[in-house]
Amino acid sequence: MNPAIEVTNLSYRYPDGTLALDGVEFSIERGSSVALLGPNGAGKSTLLLHLNGLLGAEGSVQILGKKVEEANLPWVRKRVGLVFQDPEDQLFMPSLWEDVAFGPRNLGLSKREVEENTSWALKVVGLAEMAEKCPHNLSFGQKKRAALASVLSMKPEVLVLDEPTSNLDPRSKEEVISLICDLKRKGTTILTAIHDVNIVPRIADQVLLLDRKVVELGPTREVLVKRGLLKGLGLDLPTIADLFCTLKDDGYEIGDIPFTSDEALAALARLIEK
Repeated sequence: MNPAIEVTNLSYRYPDGTLALDGVEFSIERGSSVALLGPNGAGKSTLLLHLNGLLGAEGSVQILGKKVEEANLPWVRKRVGLVFQDPEDQLFMPSLWEDVAFGPRNLGLSKREVEENTSWALKVVGLAEMAEKCPHNLSFGQKKRAALASVLSMKPEVLVLDEPTSNLDPRSKEEVISLICDLKRKGTTILTAIHDVNIVPRIADQVLLLDRKVVELGPTREVLVKRGLLKGLGLDLPTIADLFCTLKDDGYEIGDIPFTSDEALAALARLIEK
């Protein structure tokens, strides 16, 4: 079976000559949830824009075995849902319902399918009761969820998220994380560009480190304990993992590095017993 996303020797320069991507290569299997991490200017957003053909460059991008090129763009965009960092970029209709229904209508779905998909997407993100509201009157957190609904209504097989939790209050952030986790459990392939490393263990099976080229791709719990590698990219370890890596370096017998509060409590209990 073809991977969900396969990128080969992808390079891109912006019109001013800035090199954004330099021979990027990686493959993501269907049903995987991958966190995309890297310093500012690493090319994360630029890479995401290539996945449904919004940018074109040297190299190859394939989605579910089909190359992202002009002739295939309608097929690709039906299967890849891209949620931008700024929800204002995706909300432009007079009502939230119209925004969420826009994608399914453009796919040529029947009136019944459009209504079913739109109702489902609004319910999934918890905005069903706000369907008739003007999107610009929503809070920023609601706009984030509305932008996600506008993509989910097309039932994409691959979901691409650019900083979905940025600038959110704790409650809104938790709502978005829960949504991502639920989609992950249901088998959606997800690639999430994110800067908050503490969220990554909850939403991602793997981590892709990018700095214009792929630095590393591997299981989340293996990559996020490589302090030297992450520090070299200007990234931190998740707070809990960082604490227990320090204890391990100091000679304490930790075993597997904890990433969650429950794991940390269990590890501390074992240390106290010793």
